[in-house]
Amino acid sequence: MNQGPESESHGHNTSTRAPELVHFSGTGAEYFGIWIVNLLLTIVSLGIYSAWAKVRRLQYFYRHTELAGSSFDFHGKPIKILLGRAIALVMLIAYNYTARIQSPWIVVVLAGIAVAMPWLLRNSLRFRLYNTSWRGVRFHFRGSVARAYRVFLLNGFLSIITVYVMAPFMHQRVKAYQHDNSWFGQTRCSFHARAGQFYKIYLVLLGAIVVFGIVVGFSGIGTAFIAISQAQKHGGHPNPIAVLKALGVLYGVLILMGISIGPLFHALITNLIWNNTRVGEHRIECNMSPIGLIWITFSNFVLVALTIGLFIPWAMVRVAKFQVEAVRLVPAGDLQEFVNTEPDKISAVGEETASAFDLDMSL
Repeated sequence: MNQGPESESHGHNTSTRAPELVHFSGTGAEYFGIWIVNLLLTIVSLGIYSAWAKVRRLQYFYRHTELAGSSFDFHGKPIKILLGRAIALVMLIAYNYTARIQSPWIVVVLAGIAVAMPWLLRNSLRFRLYNTSWRGVRFHFRGSVARAYRVFLLNGFLSIITVYVMAPFMHQRVKAYQHDNSWFGQTRCSFHARAGQFYKIYLVLLGAIVVFGIVVGFSGIGTAFIAISQAQKHGGHPNPIAVLKALGVLYGVLILMGISIGPLFHALITNLIWNNTRVGEHRIECNMSPIGLIWITFSNFVLVALTIGLFIPWAMVRVAKFQVEAVRLVPAGDLQEFVNTEPDKISAVGEETASAFDLDMSL
């Protein structure tokens, strides 16, 4: 397993202690009971129960994830998560309403969201880490608000104006901010991956997208849609069978892209991030197989479709088990050295607002 070029330069202990494997003990059949109750109560309560459902889901997956014989735990309060979602809903309604009526106030709404988001994302990290524990010791996050604005707002703006050429750089800075400021008890974590390593993986992603683009080009989809468009312009009626075939091929290619390129990128970037993360002097190693994740994603997609969604709990457990058990901790000393320290109470508002805008900041 690659230890990263920073391992020696930072003087990390190359202890010969046996690696501590991470184990996931959950099962699809067991989680199905939690999932179906969560689903039904969320529907009956018009979404209000979703906050409690989230806590139950996280507690199940955390408590079935074990390291060195001890499981993790999640302590978040549902009512705080519900409050966060209410604020997120207000922000989304304000944006959608002003966009739909093309109101000039949309500039004010977007500016407000841009100004608030770095603070909310930083609070997201604080909330999630503070409510995560292992052996009774809490994690916590000490990143500053000022740096959150530099990382999220400034780098986000630079990524947009460079047509996302700087997106890999921003990704690296986000992970550095996230992991360098994470603590476990009194032990600080650190992050050592360079921006160049992120660019290499993003180039792989770009190459995969180009390959699919070539496949689409040679499949004749473009020609078929041009013919359909020409027929409509001249008052003709396109052949419905030809339309269905073109749409079928198009959607098939898009689904194939989603269940192959997505897992490929996720596996590569996850390996890079965790192989370059330390907890004090303790190393983390991650060896997630891209091919294995692609297979699980593909088979989950097929089985969920065939069971009309009932396989979802088993799919979630399969993914969790595969990803969790790809990680191991290489101790540099006694794991009991960690000492608990209590950080400030953290609001759930930031975490849930970030989730509403589809910004996953979880570790």
